[in-house]
Amino acid sequence: MSETPVDRRRFLEQLGLGSLGLTAAGTLAAQTLAAGRPKSKKKWQPVSDRKVRFGIVGYGVCRFGAAFGFQDHPNVQILAVSDLIPDRRAGLMKACRCEKSYESLEVLVKDPRIEAVFVATDAPSHARHCMEALKHGKHVMTAVPATWGSIEEAEQLVETVRKTGLKYMMAETSCYRADCHAMREIFRAGGFGRLVYSEGEYYHYTAKPIDSFKGWRIGSPPLWYPTHSTAYYVGVTGKRFTSVSCAGFRGDFPSIQPGANRYDNPFSDEIALLRTSEGGASRMSKLRAVRGRIVETGRVFGERGWMDDTGYHGVAKNLPDTARPPLPPGVPGGGHGGSHGLLADEFVTAILEDRRPLVNVYEALAMTVPGIVAHQSALKDGETLNVPQYDAPKA
Repeated sequence: MSETPVDRRRFLEQLGLGSLGLTAAGTLAAQTLAAGRPKSKKKWQPVSDRKVRFGIVGYGVCRFGAAFGFQDHPNVQILAVSDLIPDRRAGLMKACRCEKSYESLEVLVKDPRIEAVFVATDAPSHARHCMEALKHGKHVMTAVPATWGSIEEAEQLVETVRKTGLKYMMAETSCYRADCHAMREIFRAGGFGRLVYSEGEYYHYTAKPIDSFKGWRIGSPPLWYPTHSTAYYVGVTGKRFTSVSCAGFRGDFPSIQPGANRYDNPFSDEIALLRTSEGGASRMSKLRAVRGRIVETGRVFGERGWMDDTGYHGVAKNLPDTARPPLPPGVPGGGHGGSHGLLADEFVTAILEDRRPLVNVYEALAMTVPGIVAHQSALKDGETLNVPQYDAPKA
């Protein structure tokens, strides 16, 4: 019997895109998934009337400290903020409507009133700052990636989370993009079966290097920042990459040459081919040299169906509700396809419900560490290397 795709109009309706004409459904669906948040038919329901007492740290180039909407969440009270640079610290106080600040994260985490911290500092400090917060009894959510090129720090981070028993979450935005969220719901419902192949792509062209705290971005290995791509497998399936072979591309950038940056990194772009724990394969990339392109996207191909930006195509007849969860009143969807507010709400709700958040430490490292190993592979001309595994202890 031949397999026919599930009706595209029905799928688009479930994504909140039913008003789109079928003649342009593929193109318009892609644009809508990237730019907007499909409306959920459900209304946000609080799980508690308690307010979690937060500290917010970091207001750098991306202004991420205030970008995720914690200051607008009905279950959050922001007690204090911090940034090393006084002008930025003042800006974060204003953006978060907070009257208290500390000169550093190390001082902020000593405040006994604070229960949770959002770490939006420079990527090389993420793991260290998260561990500092955890050791002082604070739940912690961090901007991506979980660790910056260090497998040793990854091991220290997971051990710290285990010892403290506190909540840890990485704010991987692709996990709450409309397409990735829909893929996850369909996968959980059996609509894909085992994934034979998947792709994640993060294009971020800039004509000039983006400056940052101590210049940490300049010349950095591409797949040390892999999670916008790897979420299109790990964030869909909850499964793992087991080995990787990676090709590096030497783009024409003055800051990305051997000896021209602090990392001695020669690659502007990296494309990794990874084996998965299902026995399939994934292609995950971080690309800087493709002129004019800034995109985060992915596709999945399974034994029972596949999905790209045109929707789901497969044998499943009753697709689950793929609309993203509703946001609390007053909390904006925010950037990266409307994912920011949903990530903040997931972290706050996980604290209130005393459960692991969606992108907990195990998922975070499953998205981050393969990129570190991929860069090692690229430096070895694509040698296949095993990926360390960090999984939750079995109950």
